[in-house]
Amino acid sequence: MPVGPTTRRRQLGADLRRLRERKGLTLEEAGARVGISKATLSRYETKEGTVKWPAVEALCREYEASDEERLALIELAKGAKIQGWWRSLADPIPESMNLMLTLEDEVVREDHYACMYIPGLLQTRPYAEAVHRASEAHCPEREVQHMVDIRMKRQELLDRQEPPHIWCVIDEAALRRQVGGREVMRGQLEHLLTMTQRPHITVQVLPFARGAHAAAVGSFAVLRGQAPELDVVYVDLLGGGLFMEKPQELERYRLAFEYLSAQALDLESSADLIDRISKES
Repeated sequence: MPVGPTTRRRQLGADLRRLRERKGLTLEEAGARVGISKATLSRYETKEGTVKWPAVEALCREYEASDEERLALIELAKGAKIQGWWRSLADPIPESMNLMLTLEDEVVREDHYACMYIPGLLQTRPYAEAVHRASEAHCPEREVQHMVDIRMKRQELLDRQEPPHIWCVIDEAALRRQVGGREVMRGQLEHLLTMTQRPHITVQVLPFARGAHAAAVGSFAVLRGQAPELDVVYVDLLGGGLFMEKPQELERYRLAFEYLSAQALDLESSADLIDRISKES
């Protein structure tokens, strides 16, 4: 998959920190040597804000990076300014959605645990409309359609030449919740079954009978980049979402997803249950 601007920016920050620590310099010492403040260098390393490639080149020379390392980091700095398709939208989108779109444009795998609704990447349009209308009760219809349009556009990543692997563990409650009425729900479940036939989509069902599990607090997704340090966790919250990337947070959610997958039904049994519930709808 192509490396996008957010991946470049995050990789750049991680590499700059690695080179500085290899040289044995503090943020203040390194910044003073190239004429930038400690705060600016800290932003460079923590992946916040824009970077200037001449400053990156100066830092690389100060860190005694190899020519290969220096040229690679300069390319990362230049590429971090590229923007995704959603930046050209006429209507604004929530900041959390903006970050999700940016990250999702560059992932190689997504691990989803869904306890309330079918994951957005696998939703039909009628189902997505019903979800948005329910969650934003006072939202104008035009805004509902705008957000659903974005969700449908997100799904285009599933049709890429090299799509990311989407692995979903869906709680049985999400399959039985009548979102949008019987016809909408039946269409959604039939669509979900169709999507499970794709080689890069894995769907498991966590049935009620399995009892307590590792993620009873709510839905989440682990967005996996091309290296473990580029992973991000997204947790659903009322009115938005929370992104986490500290190593201990990532490990906690990675492990939770492994437990959930182990507790869930296998692929064939999951498909059978989805089919049975669809026919009951």
